[in-house]
Amino acid sequence: MLRVGGTVACSMACRNLVSPNMALRFRMPLQKLHPLSRAIHHRYNASANPPRPPHRSAARHFTSMSRLPMRPPKPPPRGHGGWRYQQHRNFWMLRLASRLLKLRYILLGSAVGGGYTAKKTYDEWKDMLPDMSEYNWVIPDFVWEMSEQIDLDKLTKMLPELEEIAKLLPEFPDFDKIGENFTFLKSILSTGVSVVSEEASGLRLLLADAPGDPTVKSATETPVSSTPEASDKHFKKSSDKEKVDQLQEELLRTQMKYQRMLERLEKENKDLRKVVLQKDEKGIHQRKVKKSLIDMYSEVLDILSDFDSNYNTQDHLPRVVVVGDQSAGKTSVLEMIAQARIFPRGSGEMMTRSPVKVTLSEGPHHVAMFKDSSREFDLGKEEDLAALRHEIELRMRKSVKEGQTVSPETISLNVKGPGIQRMVLVDLPGVISTVTAGMASDTKETIFSISKNYMQNPNAIILCIQDGSVDAERSIVTDLVSQMDPQGKRTIFVLTKVDLAEKNLASPNRIQQIVEGKLFPMKALGYFAVVTGKGSAGESIDSIKDYEEDFFQNSRLLRDGMLKAHQVTTKNLSLAVSDCFWKMVRESVEQQADAFKASRFNLETEWKNNYPRLRELDRNELFEKAKNEILDEVISLSQVTPKHWEAILLKKLWERVSTHVIENIYLPAAQTMNSGTFNTTVDIKLKQWTDKQLPHKALEVAWETLQEEFARFMAEYKGKDQDDIFDKLKEAVKDESIKRHKWNERSMDSLRVIQHNALEDRSITDKPQWDAAIEFMEETLHARLKDTDCVINDMVGPDWKQRWLSWKNRSPEQHIRNETKNELERLLKLHEDHTAYLANDEVTTVRKNLEGRGVEVDPVLIKDTWHQLYRRHFLQKALQHCNLCRRGFYYYQRHFVDSELECNDVVLFWRIQRMLLITANTLRQQLTNTEVRRLEKNVKEVLEDFGEDTEKKAHLITGRRVQLAEDLKKVREIQEKLEVFIEALHKEK
Repeated sequence: MLRVGGTVACSMACRNLVSPNMALRFRMPLQKLHPLSRAIHHRYNASANPPRPPHRSAARHFTSMSRLPMRPPKPPPRGHGGWRYQQHRNFWMLRLASRLLKLRYILLGSAVGGGYTAKKTYDEWKDMLPDMSEYNWVIPDFVWEMSEQIDLDKLTKMLPELEEIAKLLPEFPDFDKIGENFTFLKSILSTGVSVVSEEASGLRLLLADAPGDPTVKSATETPVSSTPEASDKHFKKSSDKEKVDQLQEELLRTQMKYQRMLERLEKENKDLRKVVLQKDEKGIHQRKVKKSLIDMYSEVLDILSDFDSNYNTQDHLPRVVVVGDQSAGKTSVLEMIAQARIFPRGSGEMMTRSPVKVTLSEGPHHVAMFKDSSREFDLGKEEDLAALRHEIELRMRKSVKEGQTVSPETISLNVKGPGIQRMVLVDLPGVISTVTAGMASDTKETIFSISKNYMQNPNAIILCIQDGSVDAERSIVTDLVSQMDPQGKRTIFVLTKVDLAEKNLASPNRIQQIVEGKLFPMKALGYFAVVTGKGSAGESIDSIKDYEEDFFQNSRLLRDGMLKAHQVTTKNLSLAVSDCFWKMVRESVEQQADAFKASRFNLETEWKNNYPRLRELDRNELFEKAKNEILDEVISLSQVTPKHWEAILLKKLWERVSTHVIENIYLPAAQTMNSGTFNTTVDIKLKQWTDKQLPHKALEVAWETLQEEFARFMAEYKGKDQDDIFDKLKEAVKDESIKRHKWNERSMDSLRVIQHNALEDRSITDKPQWDAAIEFMEETLHARLKDTDCVINDMVGPDWKQRWLSWKNRSPEQHIRNETKNELERLLKLHEDHTAYLANDEVTTVRKNLEGRGVEVDPVLIKDTWHQLYRRHFLQKALQHCNLCRRGFYYYQRHFVDSELECNDVVLFWRIQRMLLITANTLRQQLTNTEVRRLEKNVKEVLEDFGEDTEKKAHLITGRRVQLAEDLKKVREIQEKLEVFIEALHKEK
């Protein structure tokens, strides 16, 4: 029977072992069965109708019951059903065997499935790997040809030595990767075919023998022995040397071949990148183009170039500073890096007159653009290149102040193009040793000051340019660089014009001493030798590159090992400078961001303490606020009522012309004492006045009235809680607007016609107009009479009342004039109808009368005194006549002739008054319809011009509050841009 222990038995097996049929066969009552058998029996009956396989819950229940302690049932007796028990036992063994066979199949299936899955994963990974078969052409053909001849095992043994040699080279550029490549090549060659190579053995012999080893001597120094063994040895060494020379030439040719291959690959890569970038510009990928890292960094430098803080926040952000002696080739090196002839050129004269910051970045098109301009110069077109050079020269000359030769103002230029290395370079004026004619006396000191200002930045990379065609002892810039960077931790030395140096120098080893840093006392990170052309200004960049490549390929400097391959060509120089630049940026940019963060805290603290209730408005924001206020004032000017305009114009116009009307028209005509003569004189003088003076006077009055009203509105607006920081700006805007405003000249002709027609009219239609003219005449005559009395009083001095009460005395001249006045007054009393002028005999009589009283008087003084007395006498008589003419309208209307009531003077004043009213109305219409709008337009133009002129705004909007807001804004902007740049820099890593 089945022994049930602590394990779970199969429900099917138990059902076969203990079933109701078994109980019937053994004729045993159900109560005498084992408890487990009874449980199975009940479960079997419960699931018999309909029969279905047991549920999992039943299996769990059976399992729990199987854990009960029980003993196996006793075997049945031998005579009762033994053969059936044996049959059931065999059946149970068959079932157990089938279970074991199923386990084998499961294991076998798992193994087959796992293998298939692993193969499928391997195939997927293999498909992900790039196909390198297209790059088999990179391996030279002679490698495949020599693979059957070269002993790869020996070459593998040579690689550790080459690796050690590579690691002994200078750290600039980084040759650790070269050592890794040697190790990788060694691992590849170790698995290759072993073939002996005599050439490789010769090369190994060359590397093993040091140049300074006394045991190794050249063929010319080896003594020729007479013995055959010595001759064989000498011949063997000579043949080894020839093989070594052949290997060196083969190595150089191979290197140049690889260089051409790399250049071809780079050109293809540049073209492909250009196509991709052009597609991106056309919107094929529909993605948002982000600013490049170098553009973001350049923006920060542009802001810092204009930033001047009082908190000692210095600009220590890295940039490449290009320094060198004048005509040493600084500009040419920079043009080779930028791949375009972008700078103005001259033969021996100073062309770089101010620092030029050039931001180099990669782009689809080779273009250049100034920071403050939207124009793009296509560097592939010669006319755009010429225009760019001309613009740079103009900006340089504009930045130089009068009496100076160079300027510290920086010109910012962006250059983009395929394959250009990303960096920021600053081209400085060349260092000079002597001030020549035409230069300012302090030019040398100014250039030194500008160069030191840029080089003293501890994070600036100094690109020291030295002319190789002149004696090294004549260099000035090397001493200057040594002072600023004595350890040479951020200096890169560049020797230019190496082709001329090799041709002119008797000892080429001198060039080797220069590039190894043994000739100059200065130290540097790296040394480079370049060729930047043949000296012709019309050479293209491509032709210069070809010439440079051909020169170094055929130069003995490279062939004899005086120069290393990584130390030549401007291409290697640009790669090295770019790597050094970005390394310096990554090391220092976060520290600079923290410095600006501290500066921002200081500025914000000062603002909160001094201006707690004011917004932080910088100069541009303050200008916009003042601009809105001024425009509101101009709009208020257009809301002046017509009545107000006419009243002001009428008053000012009469004040301007009244003297001319009285002195030149009325008095000369009235003193004729004849009605006909009076009218004729008046008409003639009015016509002359209208044709020549009156329209001009009227326009002057209108223009002055407009100015005064504009100033009045600005003054009234000032009292409404206006910030006094705008006073200088508003005054300048008002003056400039008035200066630019010119009255419409065509209106003068129409005004002349209107005035002439008004003065031609003599018909007074009603009594109110007559009364108004009389009132106007009386006011005018009273005013003139009052002025005349004042003049006479000043002439004769104080009267007796003033002398007694105010203790004033007359001067001798006033005493003479007083006596003359008294004498002339007696003459007027005798002749009230006297003419305006004294006769000569009357003058003589007056003078003799005065001399009889002991008063010596000049005839001119007599006439002058008579003029004022007669004027007063005439005005008094005119006022009396004016009172009589109040009742003369009736006679005037009916054309009665009465000598006492001839009121021609009233008609004259009516004509003048009517002309003034019509002129004021005409000028008011011109003001409201045209001139106010033109003034508003002028004000807007002035504001626009001032808004574009940074120096003007800085001069008109001043104060510590403005400067503090300016500094705070710039520091915030710099800090935010630096944080964005740092985040993008970390993402690029």
